[in-house]
Order: sequence, then structure tokens, then C-alpha cells
Amino acid sequence: MAVERERWQNNFSEWYNELIETAGIQDRRYPVKGMNIWLAYGLRIMKNIERFIHEEMERTGHQEVLFPALIPETEFKKEAEHIAGFEGEVFWITHAGHEPLDVRLILRPTSETAMYSMFALWIRSHADLPFKIYQIVNVYRYETKHTRPLIRVREISRFFEAHTAHDSFEDAERQIKEDLEIFDNLAKKLALPYIVSKRPEWDKFPGAYYSLGAEVIMPDGRTLQIGTMHNYRQNFARAYNIMYEKEDGTHDYVHQTTYGMSERLLAAVIAIHGDDRGMVLP
Repeated sequence: MAVERERWQNNFSEWYNELIETAGIQDRRYPVKGMNIWLAYGLRIMKNIERFIHEEMERTGHQEVLFPALIPETEFKKEAEHIAGFEGEVFWITHAGHEPLDVRLILRPTSETAMYSMFALWIRSHADLPFKIYQIVNVYRYETKHTRPLIRVREISRFFEAHTAHDSFEDAERQIKEDLEIFDNLAKKLALPYIVSKRPEWDKFPGAYYSLGAEVIMPDGRTLQIGTMHNYRQNFARAYNIMYEKEDGTHDYVHQTTYGMSERLLAAVIAIHGDDRGMVLP
């Protein structure tokens, strides 16, 4: 049977939005913009993708954790560049019942500011390093642009993030190479062609020394970023006082990295493999 892709190629946006509904991936009719309902079939597919992620995390020695969704404003403010990059996108919690809070809370847009005060308590010596954890959670970002299921939303409900700490910049660089290997293994499982590029200064993650982005080219010619890797050097460690005792008894700040993906992986699978008949899964 010949593959027909006229609608897929010439009217991708309409094709994609229609397929999200007709294939039973998500329902967009929830009365909060950019917060969609995962339907049973879509969630099952996404969890199958996440099964590959869990396998790779176990293979590479990452431990799964689960942090709270609320972050105190006092922790959020510790890294100035990070605040500047995210402050306009956060959802603020100002009241508990009828009472105003003494310290405002935010719904996590990402977890650096939630995790790193705890890293400072957990990491004590070189024997604790490398320290590698991950979680898959909901994160919230106040997107002001046009929202789109799985691609641009206000609640990213299948957000994967791995956070690591190391005793040197060189070991952190080794971690970035491992992240790229993990991503390549996942992309092969999903049969996704992709490119990796170093983000320019204006587009790197707030607080990062540098950022890498893994992207697919969509049928309409636009790129979709489906994975990111960041080397923080000691930027967050200095802000959150994450120090360790070296073998010689002196102390230093750790070097840190993060690696993130989300339900955009499923969006890429739908876009790359689908045709005019509907969704095709690899």
C-alpha cells in the first residue's frame, strides 16, 4: 500500500491537531488553556517511551527520586540568572485558604531550585560523587504564545529531568557525553532522525555554562527541540553552597549537569512517522 502524505506535508498543523483527538492521545477541552487531559491510549504510548528512559537510567547508575511540586520563593531567588530567565513564566501561589503566605511559593517550572538546597545536605565528600538522580514529574510554565498539544503547553505532565553532580569539569563533560549516548539509544528505539546543536548564548538554559539541544525537523520545516543537556559548571553549586571534601581534605564546589525530555518525544514520533491515514508507530 502506497504511503499518502499530501495533508501531512501541505497542511501539517491541521493534520496534527486533528490526529491528537482522533487517535485518542489527548483531549484539549479541559477548561484551563494549555493543560490537556491524557487519554488512555496516549498515556499508554507515552509510558512505553518512558520505559526505555527508565532502562537507560538504570543502566547508567541514575537513582529515581520524586520532589515536591512547590518551591519557596527564597530558594528560587538564590540563582539570579535563573530567576531572570524564568520569573515571567512561573505560576505563583500567594494564599493558603484565606491567609496570605509569609513566603510565596511557585509551581516548579523545572527543579534546579527545588533540588539543590537538598544537594547541599546530601553531598559531603568525594565518596558521594558522581551523584546522579532523575524524576518524571509535572512542571508548569505560563506560556503566553499559542499552545499546542504535547509541544507547547502550560502543564508539561511527563517531564523527565536528570540532575548530576561531579568532582571536576572533566567528569561533568563525560556525563554530557553519556547523556548524548542515552538520547541516541532512545532515538534509535523511536526511529527518530535528529540533530544536536550548541545553543547560542541568548538561547541557553538560564544559569547554564552551555546548553545542547536535540531537535527533529517537522513536516512543515520547523524544528522541534525534544531533548536538552546542560553543563552548569559550578554556577548553581556556588549559589546553593554545594561543596564536598576532596581526597586531600580540602573543599570545593561540585560541577553539575542536567538532561531533560518530555512528551515532545511523542509529538516527534507522531509527526515523523504519521501519514494521511493517521498515526504510525515505529
